[in-house]
Amino acid sequence: MACLQVPAFAGEVNVLAPAATHQAKEAPGLKTAVFAGGCFWGVEAVFSHVLGVKSVLTGYHGGAAATATYERVGEGDTGHAEAVQVTYDPAVVRYDQLVRIFFSVVADPTLKNRQGPDEGPQYRAALIPTNDEQRRVAGAYLAQMKVSGVWRRPIITGIEGYRKFYPAEAYHQDFMARNPRHPYILAWDVAKVEALKKRFPGFYKPDFTRG
Repeated sequence: MACLQVPAFAGEVNVLAPAATHQAKEAPGLKTAVFAGGCFWGVEAVFSHVLGVKSVLTGYHGGAAATATYERVGEGDTGHAEAVQVTYDPAVVRYDQLVRIFFSVVADPTLKNRQGPDEGPQYRAALIPTNDEQRRVAGAYLAQMKVSGVWRRPIITGIEGYRKFYPAEAYHQDFMARNPRHPYILAWDVAKVEALKKRFPGFYKPDFTRG
């Protein structure tokens, strides 16, 4: 079942990805971006501690409405990825900075259809831009990653076209804030939030942004 696999292999998650050479040029006002990076509990937890992030929703992206449920997505044949929808203020944190954080402490871009202990296409890592500027920045950043020498293995993560984001069931929202002692959270996601605090102290906020 999704997010409940037995821990097996962590991969190269805790690295310092390079600062983007192509910075996002975003108009004033809140923006929304979608990220898929394995079990959505940890992805939500990290972005919920980033300054400038106003809300984070866990959910499903890539498949149909009829299969956008935890049980069906967990079977791995729906086309969905577990994902998060991040609403942010680009005056505080730009899209390229969110992408850098994502690849530094959330997702290993060298793994195919898996992250951390979880395997299957529903756990694939992907950037899912919601506008042309995000798409430009995402493409430039992935190209920069491939020649950076930071990762020992080839970069596999790609860009997926935005379809429809389906919010996950209520008990998945704000999961780490509501379940801080959950075994999966303790095993995998506390370390991601600590890595955010250590590597990006200027973007870290102690309070968990709910919703």
